[in-house]
Amino acid sequence: MTPRSIEHDSFTLERHYEAAPAEVFAAWADPAAKARWFRGPQEWEAAPHELDFRVGGRELSRGGPPGGPVHTYRAIYWDIVPIQRIVYTYELLMDETRISVSLTTIELKAESDLTRLVLTEHGAFFDGRDSAAQRRQGTGSLLEELSRELQHDPATG
Repeated sequence: MTPRSIEHDSFTLERHYEAAPAEVFAAWADPAAKARWFRGPQEWEAAPHELDFRVGGRELSRGGPPGGPVHTYRAIYWDIVPIQRIVYTYELLMDETRISVSLTTIELKAESDLTRLVLTEHGAFFDGRDSAAQRRQGTGSLLEELSRELQHDPATG
């Protein structure tokens, strides 16, 4: 039998964006916008992104390097306060193996002409297949993609 393990960890990431809280919130809520920034590395193949952004709604994203493995993200939204807060749980799978489950809170606060985003994640990482350090790095990369999305001008493509 394969030895089993679990690592519990929490982390908080903060970012400041040159956008109003409503714009930052919309980048999470709008399916087209979120599909542009919430993705794996450029070289990964990806399936269509699915987003039902409402309390009780679900999100699904799949992708991975050519030839595999396939990484699957499945989320459920538990609390949404427009322009202020988003709370969701999600699981990550590598092929068909669950590698982690997390509870994440996004808080948005106006600060002058900026928005301060505070992301707090509490995770359970299974059998050494994922870790809090890897998640912190991956989530940080996604927040950098969000920054690029917020600078995106839809009129210019």
